[in-house]
Amino acid sequence: MIWGSLLGYADSHDTFILWRYTTISELMINEQIRDKEVRLIGEDGEQLGIMSAREAMQRAREAELDLVKIAPTAKPPVCKIIDYGKYRYELARKEKEAKKKQKVIEIKEVRLSPNIDTNDLNTKTNAARKFLEKGDKVKVTLRFRGREMAHMSKSKYILDDFAAALSDIAVIDKPSKVEGRSMVMFLTAKR
Repeated sequence: MIWGSLLGYADSHDTFILWRYTTISELMINEQIRDKEVRLIGEDGEQLGIMSAREAMQRAREAELDLVKIAPTAKPPVCKIIDYGKYRYELARKEKEAKKKQKVIEIKEVRLSPNIDTNDLNTKTNAARKFLEKGDKVKVTLRFRGREMAHMSKSKYILDDFAAALSDIAVIDKPSKVEGRSMVMFLTAKR
């Protein structure tokens, strides 16, 4: 968990020894805790009161466990007597469980052109419907090329028709707006 390196020099008059610590996490443990006094919590969760860090360290040694500073910003800092390896394992496991439960929403894109045929529009609508049923957001992009740029406002009805075809399962998240050479609209599934 902790690596230390011993630095020092010997002189004819005195000896200087310095320990340098490198921790894996942001938590301070054992000898790294340099506060004058700390609020101590025992291994079974009971409050042991405010005491010096040295006395707290002694109690942790007697229990053959680690002294871990769990709330460094509190006045005085809160330390707990626990098995540090077991504590890190529990934190990692809880983090992994939280990641499993969260849903990642992806944005899928459907590209259209101003001169799209009805059957092609239906195919694109069905693809967007599948994406929405999976719980993804859909970005509908109407791309313009060359002379089509002159008639951008007249082609807005294509995006409106697309949204209307999906109105039973989708709502417009962001209405259509022009971005460079394309017109973009976002759809999300109804809750």
